[in-house]
This record gives sequence, structure tokens and C-alpha cells, in this order.
Amino acid sequence: MESFTSLGRKIYDMSNPREVRRCVVFVTRSWLHYNRMKKIDAFFQKNELRRELAKIYPFVYEQPQRAFFYNKSSFTERASLIQEHFSFLEAVLKPDCLLDIYRENDQILWENEHEGEPLRLVLYYEPGQRKEGLLSVILRLGKQPLYQMIFWIQKNPQGEWSAYIGAMQGPNMDNAKEVIKKITKQCHAYRTKNLILHATQEVVRNLGIKHLYAVTNYGYYANNHVRIDRKLKTDFSKFWEESGGQKCRDARFFELPLVEYRKKMEEVPTRKRAVYRRRFVLLDEVDTSIENAIKKLRQ
Repeated sequence: MESFTSLGRKIYDMSNPREVRRCVVFVTRSWLHYNRMKKIDAFFQKNELRRELAKIYPFVYEQPQRAFFYNKSSFTERASLIQEHFSFLEAVLKPDCLLDIYRENDQILWENEHEGEPLRLVLYYEPGQRKEGLLSVILRLGKQPLYQMIFWIQKNPQGEWSAYIGAMQGPNMDNAKEVIKKITKQCHAYRTKNLILHATQEVVRNLGIKHLYAVTNYGYYANNHVRIDRKLKTDFSKFWEESGGQKCRDARFFELPLVEYRKKMEEVPTRKRAVYRRRFVLLDEVDTSIENAIKKLRQ
């Protein structure tokens, strides 16, 4: 097993004093949880693909130690979900495609254009997202992320493969409202956050996953979605409920439908039917594109 100090230097920016402190904490915790860390290492040393994954993404040794993914998760739970996530992807995706994702290379799911820039849905992951999950579906305009769903894959309490959304993140740019408004219009009045959830549902289904869950406001791993006045910056629970989600017995999670509900034309006011028809054509195009893209990634 590689030394904990060596791993820490790969994980943290040693030119940043705060990161140096985190590295010291990481090394200390690793020794305190030595047997657990050995088990994690044994998993990632089992074959060449896993060894390469751990080399590309050494954060698999850090994530179990920190209060990530969801509220009140334990070291054992975090280690287990990491191993299940990579076991699933190892069995489903082509090795090169899996490694490409963790090399931070976009796997294009669907593409269009907005004002001369590529508008794309991509399957992607980078270490900055490691607090909330292990994989992302991102709506990207050019190189800028607009909306993203960050999730991980593991078995639910019933032993069925499931995806868990750890967070939904919106745009972080100066003219965000204006950009989102224009893209919503281009998508025939379909909200971008609905589009990113729809795309995530399609990715999950095409990977053969049976359930989709999402963390609630209570289930979120940290409080940075709550303002100083205790009001929510992002009301996760409200959006999951609007999207057809049902509260789980575990208050930390909602279960979401795997297929977005689509209104019948009789339910749509006459004046809006033309817009809905165009929207449904767009969504059918997105679905077909995602299905074909995932087929190319699969074994």
C-alpha cells in the first residue's frame, strides 16, 4: 500500500496552508483507521482497471474519512458506497470509457447550439464534485456548466442497484439569469433544471439502474445551502416533490420516478399545445441521443 503521506500529497495542494492542514488530518485519520484503509486499498488493488482508477482519482482514499455524500453518513457507509459505485461501473462500462470519465473528459450525451456556442449534455466528473457524489450529468454551454446533477450508484436497502443524487447545482456566472432565460426559451419553455433531471433519469435508466433517489434538505451533507438568516438558497425537497418524488422512510431521501411524467395534450391549454409539441420533440431527441451515447459507453 502506498504511504498515507504520499497519497495525501496527491490529494491536497501542498502550496496552500489550509490544504496542508487537511493533508495532516488525512494522514492522522488514515493511521487511526488503518485496517479500514487497508480494505479500501485491497479493493482498488484487485485488478489493473481499479489500480488505474485509484491512480487517476486518489480521492477514493479521502472520501470515506470525511462527512461527505449525505447527512450523518458513517465511514463504513461511505467506503461501501464508493466500492459499490465502482463495482457497478466496472461491470457496465467499457474500461477506456470509465477511465476517460475520471480523467475529466466529457462523454457527450446530446448536443445542440446556442448563439454560436455548443450546448451539450455530458457525463462527467472532477474532484471538485467529490463532496456530493461520484458522477455528474452536466448541461454545458461552451465550457461553462449551467446545471449539473451530482450522484453516486449503490444498492438500496432492498439490494437493488440505485442512483442517489447528492446535489443539484445551478449556474455560477455574472449573466446567469439572462443565459438561463434564453436557453429556457430555446427549449420551448422547459426549465433547464427540469432538463438536467430529465437527462439524469435517462442516463440512469439506460445504465440499467432500477431506482433513483435524491437527498432532501435534511439529508444534504452540509449547511452551505442555507443562508445566514436560515432561509434555503436551494430548496432541494421542494424540487424533488414537484418532480414526482415521494418521501422515503429515511428522511434524508426522496425516491424519484425513473421516467418524467409527460402531460397528455388534453391536459394542456389549447394556446400552449404548439409549444408542448415542440418541447416533446426536443425531449424525444434528447432521449434517443442519450440512449445511443450510453450504448457506446457500455460493454
